[in-house]
Amino acid sequence: MGRWICCLCSRVADPLMLLLVLALGCNPSTAATASPSVPHVKPSYSFGRTFLGLDKCNACIGTSICKKFFKEEIRFDTWLSSHLKLPPSSLLSYSGNYTDDAKSWRLVDITRLTSKYQHDRADKHICTSLLKTKTCSLERALRRTQRFQKWLRAKRLTPDLVQGLPSPMLRCPSQRLLDRIVRRYAEVPDAGSIYMDHLTDRDKLRLLYTLAVNSHPILLQIFPDVEGWPFPRYLGSCGRLVVSASTRPLRDFFGVAPEVAADLALQLLAVLRSMGTNDLNYFFYFTHVDAGTFGVFSNGHLFIRDASTLGIIDKEEGSQLIDGQQEYKDVFSCLTVDCQSAFVSCDSIGEKHSLVMVCQELLPKLLTGKFLPPVQETIDTFLQRCARGFGDDRGANEAIAELAEILKPLRSCDSRFAYRYPDCRYSDKY
Repeated sequence: MGRWICCLCSRVADPLMLLLVLALGCNPSTAATASPSVPHVKPSYSFGRTFLGLDKCNACIGTSICKKFFKEEIRFDTWLSSHLKLPPSSLLSYSGNYTDDAKSWRLVDITRLTSKYQHDRADKHICTSLLKTKTCSLERALRRTQRFQKWLRAKRLTPDLVQGLPSPMLRCPSQRLLDRIVRRYAEVPDAGSIYMDHLTDRDKLRLLYTLAVNSHPILLQIFPDVEGWPFPRYLGSCGRLVVSASTRPLRDFFGVAPEVAADLALQLLAVLRSMGTNDLNYFFYFTHVDAGTFGVFSNGHLFIRDASTLGIIDKEEGSQLIDGQQEYKDVFSCLTVDCQSAFVSCDSIGEKHSLVMVCQELLPKLLTGKFLPPVQETIDTFLQRCARGFGDDRGANEAIAELAEILKPLRSCDSRFAYRYPDCRYSDKY
């Protein structure tokens, strides 16, 4: 009888039956030998260094968030399917999911600073222009440049070290702005110092490379959202991918209801006002705007989604580069733009510069045909005058205030506007 029970042990599948069998005196070692357990195999998420751009480091953005990718705490939307396939590497941006506790997930944007095609072309340009070969070690090639050798010797990031870089943020640099970049560079342990002693050679190359390709992640780091700046939160970088809080581009909202359009337009005007007037006395301006420049969070709050076309003028210190110095060009000047492109003079930027661009490119698409005739005609007339630059002496703040007064009565206060609801019920601000 006992032998028959032990034979049954090797075949039993039901947990209750197994407990009964064991209670009757089955030898566990005999059962285990007869039917070995099969370990659970967890699905493997495979990246490849090429997809992330890690194969190009240290000519990359950083590695601060790589662990999140490899621990599967950052997942692309396609990973939520059973196939677990990575999206095409040719895309410029991806929708992803991010977690800190493996239970709650939030949406993030995973972006490249430029297209993979432009990256590959730039990599080829580095090799052919510096080493006269089709392929090379990018890091070794860039380390040999005169600019990077100056960076290695420098104790402090000074205007002469960034002259000729294509980023609009650095066309009119001040020492105060450059010190802020070093002090708040998030891809290294925070030292809180304006001196570059805490940056390794690798860190300096990554910072220089990022500034040369696209200053968007640097702006998110040095002007963080937690301090009230209108940018999405920077979460980190891995290779040539940047991870930030998720926003939907403004283009997705051109067909919204009138009260939503009025709310977004008012937020857009408020962002422009803060760009010209803020506690730190920096003047931000756009060199280009389109339907993807601004984005909207899930709570209805509007932010600057793409900061790559933002220039900065220090109203406190002024620019410390003369126009002649700006014309200096080297391989770092040509990683993403045509080397022949002309720089915008710092003196040519007026306070209405960004407002006029927004009136030309965005506000008509958001506000045209949304309201009843008397109000719509007033809005259309204003936008036409604004797109032409007004032609009078009024400043940007006065023009913004005029349009804001027209739009304020047109927005509503309800749960669709979570970023200000229910505060709007109890505050004159809204």
